[in-house]
Amino acid sequence: MSAEGELEGRNALVTGGGRGIGRSIALTLGAAGARVAILARTREQVEEAAQELSAAGSSVLALTADVSVPGQVAAAVAEAERAWGGVDILVNNAGVLGPAGPAHEAEPEAWLRAVRVNLGGCFLCCRAVLPGMIARRRGGIVNLSGGGAVSPRPWFTAYGAAKAGVVSFTETLAAEVSPHGVRVNAVAPGEVRTDMAREAAAALREMAAARGGAAPEEPGATPEGAAELVLYLVSPRSAGLSGRLLSAVWDDWEHLDVEEVMAGEGGAVRRLRP
Repeated sequence: MSAEGELEGRNALVTGGGRGIGRSIALTLGAAGARVAILARTREQVEEAAQELSAAGSSVLALTADVSVPGQVAAAVAEAERAWGGVDILVNNAGVLGPAGPAHEAEPEAWLRAVRVNLGGCFLCCRAVLPGMIARRRGGIVNLSGGGAVSPRPWFTAYGAAKAGVVSFTETLAAEVSPHGVRVNAVAPGEVRTDMAREAAAALREMAAARGGAAPEEPGATPEGAAELVLYLVSPRSAGLSGRLLSAVWDDWEHLDVEEVMAGEGGAVRRLRP
């Protein structure tokens, strides 16, 4: 479990923080003492989440932006930097499911839009915060992975391809910024009960009914496990750990030997769990 106040004095930016996993991450980082900027496209969701954090005693900033639009991302990060003097922690959680169905039947723009949000948004947010992190020689970035990142995700090729790209980007960026005191890791949250997961399950049930296959089960995990793992990865408890993908469900991350993990051959794409 987290130690109260372990992020005291740190400034965090959580994308997709208006609901679901992102909202849980924002609350968890705030409870650990961080000032939290919540960024999402929907103003109403951002303000509701900000009110919840504020009621819990956290210092919070509500930001509205589409993470796939460079100018909007730059403006949002600049606002956070003006308010608090910099961003020490970035959690790239914003994402969309994209089109469901066979790849050859997908509408091209919808497919590419999913990649722009899920992978391009991750890049744009990292690009915006890294100059400040590098100048201060400290920073923690966590990118949310998902289904299809390290195993096939039939019927959701845009989502799977983008999330695989996020994990590879994590591994590569970690190596690039390690001389500057910045750590970059990825989190696989598991099948969490979110609006996106329910949307995916509904699409799969519809396709199963049309093809005579078995309907998928409803997702059963809660967002708190992923949120606690994100907190671990941006806290001093994980000092030295970078360029790795950890599962909130399968990896015993609370008892990691960081030196052993970093000395191993595995990278982000090759999960810690054999």
